[in-house]
Amino acid sequence: MAAGMTKSLVVLSRSHQSIRMVDVATATVRTVVSGLDEAPDGVVVDLTNGHIYWTNMGRPDAVSSGDDSAGYFQRDGSIERVNLDGRQRTTIVPRGAFTTGKQLTADFGAGHLYWCDREGMKVLRANLDGSDLTVLYAAGQTDEDAQDPRNHCVGIAVDPVTRRLFWTQKGPPKGNQGRIFTAGLELPPETNPAKRSDVCVLWSGLPEPIDLELDSHKRLVWTDRGAEPDGNTLNRMSSKGFGSAPQILSRGYREAIGVAVDGDRYYVSDLSGSIRVVDLSARTDEELIKLEGTLNGIAIVETS
Repeated sequence: MAAGMTKSLVVLSRSHQSIRMVDVATATVRTVVSGLDEAPDGVVVDLTNGHIYWTNMGRPDAVSSGDDSAGYFQRDGSIERVNLDGRQRTTIVPRGAFTTGKQLTADFGAGHLYWCDREGMKVLRANLDGSDLTVLYAAGQTDEDAQDPRNHCVGIAVDPVTRRLFWTQKGPPKGNQGRIFTAGLELPPETNPAKRSDVCVLWSGLPEPIDLELDSHKRLVWTDRGAEPDGNTLNRMSSKGFGSAPQILSRGYREAIGVAVDGDRYYVSDLSGSIRVVDLSARTDEELIKLEGTLNGIAIVETS
């Protein structure tokens, strides 16, 4: 890390209704935005322009304790943006443009945001200003389809170089029916998003895969909040490639959700409020900090 630079985690909490910044060296915390009352979930940071983007799930269908048990079937998802200093909060994709915002990623070079709509059963893309909202994939289309958690799209990762899109469909809680998919980054011409012929299943029978990232070696890394022994884990694609048994890097989370990759370090958030750092070079796996409230999406940033 360059002199005078600080690495921090941008952390979302649904139950705490906030975006917080955690210094990874000192574990000091500051609140960037508070009063987020529409279930923030996925986060990505544009350092070039000094922006934090996040998805909102909207309002739960019933009172919940901060997890997903109530369901979010109302069409009231949105995406917001704020400066890194917490100023100029603005809505980018308006409330109701989709159903339930989950993990968010970006190709800032191309000016695109990508995210999953869980109960909406879709993978979506828009420009950084929220324009040109595009459905890239639809796992289902009817209200009945939406009740089937095998259709629920949650985690997302994008490889702009190979032009590939990756996402998870988590399946029922602790159900061992989770899957990870891939498809081209562009919807083929004259193709219905619900009938893409280029969609491939990379893994199936996973406990309950949630958030995805690509590491510096283009290996997929993901959290799984399913049941032990293979759930509540941090996973990585093995050296044998797609479809082979994943390598479990870390175990014992309490509903693992967010993941952020920094070289050989992996930061994982869970619904207990814990953030753990798994350092493969140092061969350590320890808690960085325990925060108030449940934790959802996280992202790592380096700032002066």
